[in-house]
Amino acid sequence: MPCSFLLSESPFNSKVMAETIDLTGDGGVLKTVVRKAKDDAISPSDSLPLVDVHYEGTLAENGEVFDTTHEDNSIFTFEVGQGAVIKAWDIALRTMKVGEIAKITCRPEYAYGSPGSPPEIPANATLIFEVELVACKPRKGSSLGSVSDEKARLEELKKQRELAAATKEEEKKKREEAKAAAAARVQAKLDAKKGKGKGKGK
Repeated sequence: MPCSFLLSESPFNSKVMAETIDLTGDGGVLKTVVRKAKDDAISPSDSLPLVDVHYEGTLAENGEVFDTTHEDNSIFTFEVGQGAVIKAWDIALRTMKVGEIAKITCRPEYAYGSPGSPPEIPANATLIFEVELVACKPRKGSSLGSVSDEKARLEELKKQRELAAATKEEEKKKREEAKAAAAARVQAKLDAKKGKGKGKGK
């Protein structure tokens, strides 16, 4: 259901609005910086593709809020450039820095297109998002300057566990064989004694 949100309570409110930038060249994705990031702030990149964002989405037609992370103060995380979000977000987030807040206006072809996303977003809707880039992170299992292959690491651990299990099984087998051999020797001695005893009795 659409979320009600008082504009006066929005942390994105700002009297200072920068110029609007056409990110696609066709007016499809327009970006206006509401709050600038620090000069040394980082941006999404190949080594930092995961982003955390706060956002609020409204319908350009009537200003109705259809989605927001502010009601529960949640964080939305996704990987830039993987098609996990609408095209406008993939395009706009690449131009943002951590700490920046931007107003992003998206035409339908860069949002949900002719199908829309019922019931909140009608067909061919132009959307307006106010997005705060909270953080940029490496993929899980990766680290800055050194990308480790998590799958390979898990495979190596699996091999080590299998090797340890095989070694343990081999040791168990050897102990059982040694035990059986010892039992056989004891039985052989008993049989030998019985044989000698029978000879004496004759």
